[in-house]
Amino acid sequence: MGDIWRTPWVVEWTQYLLDSYVRLINQELITREGTTQEQAERLYKSSFIVASHGLQDDPILNYGNQAALDLWEMDWEQFTQTPSRLTAEPVNREERARMLEQAKTHGYIGDYRGMRISHTGKRFSVKKAIVWNIHKPDGTLLGQAATFSDWAYL
Repeated sequence: MGDIWRTPWVVEWTQYLLDSYVRLINQELITREGTTQEQAERLYKSSFIVASHGLQDDPILNYGNQAALDLWEMDWEQFTQTPSRLTAEPVNREERARMLEQAKTHGYIGDYRGMRISHTGKRFSVKKAIVWNIHKPDGTLLGQAATFSDWAYL
């Protein structure tokens, strides 16, 4: 699955992520030059974390770039079958749910901080994360995403 960013669904999802980000945050997440596939590769291989989930009642992660997969210690298959709530320890899930609801209501949160846990149980803190809603061009809500580059294992 090393070239997952080449699959049509991931290329399309990357465009929704990037378009929603620039629309809400007013800046680009990555350089938007080249083809949509080149942009998907650039995002997937970026050094900062990008992850997203869909709209299920218990949202399932549906995208993680390589940095996110490494941080949460999962491969693509594991990651994209994981309920996003499991990225936080049980004691931190209520706070995480409040943050996601706030982002849903306001479109994004620009300076989120919180505790997360990897698949193998490594705890880490996240600072200065941006959480935003993902929309289709027609405004249909598709999910939520987060990006950050400031984190530390505890």
